[in-house]
Amino acid sequence: MPEFSKHQQKIIRNYYDNQDTILLQKLGEHITELFLSEGKARERRWKLIVAALEKLKVPPSRIEHLRKTDNPALVATLLEELLAKQK
Repeated sequence: MPEFSKHQQKIIRNYYDNQDTILLQKLGEHITELFLSEGKARERRWKLIVAALEKLKVPPSRIEHLRKTDNPALVATLLEELLAKQK
């Protein structure tokens, strides 16, 4: 493992300290794109959303329900819940 300078260590530490915030921001971007996408692009977007939700420790049953309904508005509601929890 390479030796990191103090500056690099601080950057890495800050990334992991703010990982939930970063994931929530990316999830919001994916949801926006999901509203606009169709076909294969929509499937790709769903894969990214599912991966983000798994990292945010959303229960698998809820993720499966969101995926089956294929409703971006429900995912947006979940994002609002997650943002409210974060505060």
